[in-house]
Amino acid sequence: MGAFDGEHVVVVGAGVAGSAAARILFAEGATVRVSDSGRATPGASDLRAEGIEVLEGGHAPDHLDGATMVMTSPGVPPHADILRWANDRMLPVWGELELGARLARVPYLAVTGTNGKTTTTGMLAACLRSAGLDAVGCGNIGRPFPSAAREPHDALVVEVSSFQLATQTSFHPRVSVLLNLAPDHLDWHGSFDAYAAAKARVFALQGAADVHVGNLDDEGSAAISRTAPCEVRWFTLGDPSEGGAGIRDGRLTAGWSGADLGALSFDSPPMRADAAAAATAAHAFAIGDQAIAEAIATFAPGPHRGEPVATVEGVRFLDNSKATNPHAAIAAVGDAEGVVLIAGGDAKGVDLTPLGSVAARLAGVVAIGASAGDVRAVFEGRVPVREAGSIEEAARLAFRMASGTGTVLLAPACASWDMFRDYAERGDRFAAAARALEKEDART
Repeated sequence: MGAFDGEHVVVVGAGVAGSAAARILFAEGATVRVSDSGRATPGASDLRAEGIEVLEGGHAPDHLDGATMVMTSPGVPPHADILRWANDRMLPVWGELELGARLARVPYLAVTGTNGKTTTTGMLAACLRSAGLDAVGCGNIGRPFPSAAREPHDALVVEVSSFQLATQTSFHPRVSVLLNLAPDHLDWHGSFDAYAAAKARVFALQGAADVHVGNLDDEGSAAISRTAPCEVRWFTLGDPSEGGAGIRDGRLTAGWSGADLGALSFDSPPMRADAAAAATAAHAFAIGDQAIAEAIATFAPGPHRGEPVATVEGVRFLDNSKATNPHAAIAAVGDAEGVVLIAGGDAKGVDLTPLGSVAARLAGVVAIGASAGDVRAVFEGRVPVREAGSIEEAARLAFRMASGTGTVLLAPACASWDMFRDYAERGDRFAAAARALEKEDART
């Protein structure tokens, strides 16, 4: 028997998460209908061939006829009409985390925060594997949590977004991590307080046998972490506390044992913080010091997180397309000098004025996308600002503004959806544009 025999489920959204949820629910015995806001939905014919009804072209109230529950995709805002209709009918509304939590048969750890989730999730999963466990990263990292929950692993490390947390009532990680907190996705949540409250739901069901890991250096998230209903351990870029990891003389250090966990190859403070967070969470899951040290020493960050993509006449081009909010973009600039920043895109309702805090370290700014005017307003009169209509034009303009030993940094502080499919496409096109400049006299 399937876990959802007899249920009639409407899945809202036919993207990666929605399609995966539809297939899982169908495999678990439910009758499934997918309601999508688009037309010619990719993969719709495959879903239909598998016996799943797909309704395209926009949501309608009658899509909910006969439903016993609704499954919503992470990107569907809570104020969407179809979810309001579901609430009016008093139908249960689940998200990806709820479905995964109901299906999970092994312990799982959870990582959330405004920035650094994917890197920390990858490091933490690597720590578990280094100790001999069959562990995978899943959730917002790419592989849907419900899919991984049905696979035969020893443990799961779940990257969780505020979208996913907002709709869960059963998600209970053995170890949870809140990396940091800064304004983001306010167009979806409606306010910073609502966004922060969603993040706090990562530890809502934890208890005496569980551990929450917080950031001792980040005042906003630390205040939230202190409210966790379980043991709290702390990571820091300074000397470690008794139960957490920190950085001492450039080396990752275990506060619980005093062990030297190794030198860190990462240049940026955010990446070092991610390593300290992963080490603390791994120790909370009973992973030994040697396994932690080996995993973090060999960990390679994913693309679009500050990687060098080209050097043209002494000017370095760095791709940090994953910096999709001001907090991340400021961290990407760090202590560097002579940076030409490429910024702009879909601001997601977030105020971009905090970007002005790095103006003194910039040699110039190239503004792109829907928020180009807002980016210009932040920096006008403080540093030279140009606007570009494409990422290729932006790379060329930024190169001309950079000194011979400067840096061109793509750290947009915004989402990519106004111009690109996703942040990866934005980063790839930036990298290609930078490499093209190597082949021509780009300053002419």
